Amino acid sequence: MGLEKKDFNKAWDEMYDKIASWADAFVINLPNIIIAVFVFIISLLLARYLSKLLQRLLTKTTIQQSMRRVLGRLLAFFVIGIALFLILGILDLNKTLNTILAGAGVLGLAVGLALQSALANTYSGIVLSYIKNIKNGDWIQSNGYEGEIIDVDFRAVTLRQKDNNLVYIPNKLVVEQPVKNFSSTSRSRVILKNGVAYNSDLDFVKRLTIDTIISNFDLPETDEDVLFLYREFGDSSITYEIRFWINSYSALEVAKAKSKAMILIKKAYDKEGVQIPFPMRTLDFGNQLDALISK
Repeated sequence: MGLEKKDFNKAWDEMYDKIASWADAFVINLPNIIIAVFVFIISLLLARYLSKLLQRLLTKTTIQQSMRRVLGRLLAFFVIGIALFLILGILDLNKTLNTILAGAGVLGLAVGLALQSALANTYSGIVLSYIKNIKNGDWIQSNGYEGEIIDVDFRAVTLRQKDNNLVYIPNKLVVEQPVKNFSSTSRSRVILKNGVAYNSDLDFVKRLTIDTIISNFDLPETDEDVLFLYREFGDSSITYEIRFWINSYSALEVAKAKSKAMILIKKAYDKEGVQIPFPMRTLDFGNQLDALISK
C-alpha cells in the first residue's frame, strides 16, 4: 500500500507541475494569444469585405454569378489562410508551420493526382466563365442535351430542359465538345414538314400555306420570305417543307410555334378541301380470294 501511495503522489506531482508549466506558459504568452485572436477576427472581417468587394467588381464583367460567388469565397479562404500562418508565427509555432508546409506539399501532390478530372472541370469552369457567348439564360445544345443555362460553377453546367428537368454537364465536356447557342440571335427558324394528296393543286396549296403562316404569326422584319419547298413524291403524298422565322431563341417557343402552325394549316386545308393523306396499303390475294368466296 505504501508503494502504491508513493507512486500515486509522484504521478500527481508530475501532473500538477505540467499543468503549472502550461499555466505559466499561457500567462507568458497571453499578449501573443490576444494578438493572435485579434488578427484572426480582423482576418475574418477583412475576408468577408474583400469577398463582397470582389463580387461587386466582377459584376461589370461577363463572369457568371455563380462563378463570382466562388471566386469571392476563394479570396476569403486565401485571406484567412494567410492570417493562420501569421498566427502560427505570432504564437512562436514555427516548427508547426514548417511541418504544415511540408505536409501540404505532399498532400497537394497526392490530391492533384487523385483529382485530375475534378481539376480539369474546375479549369474548364474558369474558361467558361470568361466566354461571352455562354451565360446564364442562354438556350444551348451540347453533348446531346438541350436547355436553358441556369448555372455555371467549377464542376458543371446546369441546363433546364423543356420538360423542366435539370441536366448537369461536366465543364470539361462542354469545353471540348461543340456548343450550339440558340440565344446568339434574337430569332429562330421554325421548320414544318407535311404532305398533300396527288390530286391537289400544288400552286394553290403553296399560296394557301404561306398565307396561313403570314396572317397568323408576328414574323420578324427580315429580307427572307416564308420559304415553301416541295421535297419529293412520297409513297402516299407529295411532301413539302415550310420554313419561317419567329422572334424568339427559345426551343420551347419554336416547338409552340410549330404546333400552332400545324393546327392552323389543318384548319385551312379542311376549309378548302385540301387532303393530307395517310399511308395506305393494298393487299392483293389474286385468285385465292375468289376461290375462298366461291366456297
